[in-house]
Amino acid sequence: ATIKGSDFDTETKTFLTFTDDLYDLVQWLQSHSITQVAMESTGVYWRPVYAVLEDYFHILLVNARHIKNVPGQKTDKKDSEWISKLLLSGLLKGSFIPAQHIRELRELYRHRRKLIAMRTAEKNRLQNILESANVKLRSVVSDVFGVSAMEMVRSMAKGQSDPLLLASMAKGSLVKKHAELIKALTGKVTDHHRFMLTLILQSIDHINLQIAQSEAQMEQYARIMYRELELLETIPGVSSKVALGIVSEIGTDMTQFATHQNLSSWAGVCPGNNESAGKKYSSRTTHGNKYLKTTLVEAAWVASRSKANPLLAVKHHQIAARRGHKKATIAIAHKILTAAYHVLRDMEPYQLHPQDIKILENRRLKRIDRLQKQLSTLKNTSYK
Repeated sequence: ATIKGSDFDTETKTFLTFTDDLYDLVQWLQSHSITQVAMESTGVYWRPVYAVLEDYFHILLVNARHIKNVPGQKTDKKDSEWISKLLLSGLLKGSFIPAQHIRELRELYRHRRKLIAMRTAEKNRLQNILESANVKLRSVVSDVFGVSAMEMVRSMAKGQSDPLLLASMAKGSLVKKHAELIKALTGKVTDHHRFMLTLILQSIDHINLQIAQSEAQMEQYARIMYRELELLETIPGVSSKVALGIVSEIGTDMTQFATHQNLSSWAGVCPGNNESAGKKYSSRTTHGNKYLKTTLVEAAWVASRSKANPLLAVKHHQIAARRGHKKATIAIAHKILTAAYHVLRDMEPYQLHPQDIKILENRRLKRIDRLQKQLSTLKNTSYK
């Protein structure tokens, strides 16, 4: 496109999305000396186009919400002209596209999460079958999917119905509940129940195998970024799996984000801005990256109960007292992501700020003072 005054000349040509046609698109663009391409992110349909064009051009993948045209002017050709005009004017901001190996790790990590959700659904179905057969195993056993309970369920699926033999499979502390197990395992298990149990157990075993294969494949990527993952694990609440989930979504190169505020906004864990005429409206968080947000919330729940490094737990308690537990958890997730940004940017382990150390020390002194007052009160009461 070439600008002429306030307008510019355009040439539009339509291509199919087969691979050969995309390479024809590359040749056509190169014949016009194009070096920069802007495209709208639409579901997953941009990915094959991006994969072909990224080797030849500088690509800006743009959020569709940021480039909406005037209502009533919506056609594919008009959209292409509008995006071209915005690109020439320098008004487009590209989305974050990580490196190829990060994209592959992201796909593996997200697929693993979906497999775990599928396994949970199958476990719930198994619980329903047991209840339908009046087997009250859940009332006695803390974990129906523990070693002992699963051995009993698999034996039932194979045709064993004697409560005494099933209860004798108990191991560990469950042996003490022998009498209760006999009652719980006395049910009315039909051939239909056995068939359904076999079907569900096969499904669970298959999903477990897929999860193990996914984790083994993810481990190959983890070896490449072992240093970054080790540093992330120094943050309270961040385990090895959580660290891998964070890296799979934001990568290891923090130059992609100008500041930690930009990263937090992209992830959707910071308050939004909604103010007009001096009046502040709802400042709820944006949708952001739901996979990253879920991972950060998991880490926040762990950090809010940490005793080894109680700073985030203290902050969670303080915020929860004013705003509620859910908002407190999002606030801690925000802090964990901010810490992850600085850890990956500086390649240094997580360290408490001197002011945070002072907060913890004051909290410890207040607790000692409170205990001394309680002890003094007890002494005075005992004398009377």
